[in-house]
Amino acid sequence: MIHLEYPKYNFTIQLQAGKEMIFDPIRKKYVRLTPEEWVRQNLLQYLMQVKQYPGSMMAIEKAISVNGVNRRFDIVIYQQEQPWLLIECKEPDQALNALVAQQMLSYKSVLPSVNYLCISNGNDTLLWKIHQGNTEAQNVFPDWI
Repeated sequence: MIHLEYPKYNFTIQLQAGKEMIFDPIRKKYVRLTPEEWVRQNLLQYLMQVKQYPGSMMAIEKAISVNGVNRRFDIVIYQQEQPWLLIECKEPDQALNALVAQQMLSYKSVLPSVNYLCISNGNDTLLWKIHQGNTEAQNVFPDWI
């Protein structure tokens, strides 16, 4: 399990129609501030500020078809124009259990170029490296290459 120290960041939050909205720097728009979105935005800042992953190589809530069902994954990091790291975010109160891991593995089944899979609820973060068909638990996010 990875313990993340989230960097300080001056999030832009505003009310729209009585709902809290947060500005997403990757999507370049305001989105509803839910507990899951809070996890996603803090994780994005960690990846950009601490790990130096370029925002231009990230996609948020990108559509994907898994066994004929339309789904969306939370964060994908690209390297050499291929999905490299998939991240599934959950709200802080949701346990990272086998069901969440299975959801992530279903995404991997349609994106074979992915090298890393991650699930996070903001408090707990699990990361695996996929190497020759095996999954290896990781203690830190990989450095940007």
